Parts: sequence; C-alpha cells; structure tokens
Amino acid sequence: MSKSAAEPRTAVLVDFGGVITSSVLRAFTDFGASLGGDPRLPLDLLGRDQRSRTLLADHECGRIDTGDFERGFAERLRVHGADVPAEGLTARMQAGMSIDQDMLALLGDLRAVGRPVALVSNSFGTGTYDGVDLSAVADAVVISAEVGIRKPSRRIYAIACERLGVDPGAAVMIDDLQQNLDGAARIGIGGVLHTSAADTRRQLAERFGITA
Repeated sequence: MSKSAAEPRTAVLVDFGGVITSSVLRAFTDFGASLGGDPRLPLDLLGRDQRSRTLLADHECGRIDTGDFERGFAERLRVHGADVPAEGLTARMQAGMSIDQDMLALLGDLRAVGRPVALVSNSFGTGTYDGVDLSAVADAVVISAEVGIRKPSRRIYAIACERLGVDPGAAVMIDDLQQNLDGAARIGIGGVLHTSAADTRRQLAERFGITA
C-alpha cells in the first residue's frame, strides 16, 4: 500500500514567512550582515538569548505590540555590539523577503480542486502580510497575535482545523521549520518540510495523495 493510500488527507495548513515568502532566516541573516558584525547575531539572539526569546514570544502572542518588541530587541542588539534604531526594526529585518509566486499558484490550484487551505502564521512586526490578499490565498486565516497562541502550540493548529471544519487527521501542515511540524504532529496533522514550491507540490502528492 502506498503512503498516499495509507494516509489520505484532504486539507492543507500553510505557514507564511519562509513558505509563501522567501526565506526568513536568509532575510534576518542579511539584516545581520548589514549591521557590520556577525551576520547571525539577530537569529542567535532570537534563538538563544532568553530576553530576546521572551520578547519574541510576547510579540507573536500579542502580549506586546510591535513598538515594544522593537525597542526591546534593539536594546538586546545594542548590548551585543550592534547599535540600531528601534523604529522600523521589524520592517528592516524583513526587507529581504519576497513573495513566492509559485507557492501562491500551488495554493490557488489546491483550492480550485476543493482542497481547503488555512494560513497558520506567527506574526512579526507590521506590514508582514502587505501585498498579499490573505482571503484570496486561504479559506481560513489564523494569526498568532490575533488568537494569542503561537506555533508550535498544538492549539493553534486545532483552531485552524476547526475553522476549516476538518479533523486534524485529515490535514497536512506545510512549514519551513521542523519544530512547527512537530507541534502539528502532536494532534495527528501530517507534515511537509518546505524547501521549494515544486518539492512541496511533489510531497503533497506522493506522501499524502493531495494533488491539484
């Protein structure tokens, strides 16, 4: 029995940054390089510095606004040798990101054949979703700051499935971070680790029987 036959799936949950857009990690590294020191400083702080991690979690869950995050993270960057203005920090960090038209086409194809799609995104700063009509991309939109929960909490995936009206066992999550797929897997959602639109399209078809 093939994997697709063993695991029939009908719905797709999809990340925004790093999936519908180009790499977030690359954009943050490019921003780090522009500061003149270690290009990985922003990512290292967000991943390893407890104060920065708390700022990020609070911002993504909507407990602090963009201005509070920017002021707090600019201070953490200054402590580590990068003197940056706080205002507009999140926009500058994301300046290198662009929309992946091939992913938009894939999601459009899925919806055209009746595959429901939910966007499940950890919000970051203002303007993240500018230039994309989210209602044209997905049947349901779940933004972390709006629901007060962020990936990889299993609850945010459950909310997305509830809004689509599907069981988690009938859904697949597309994300560029394994930790987010691991969170979804805890409630039975299949996972596709995204590297490109073509590979994601292939994985959906070969592993889960989802074609468009």
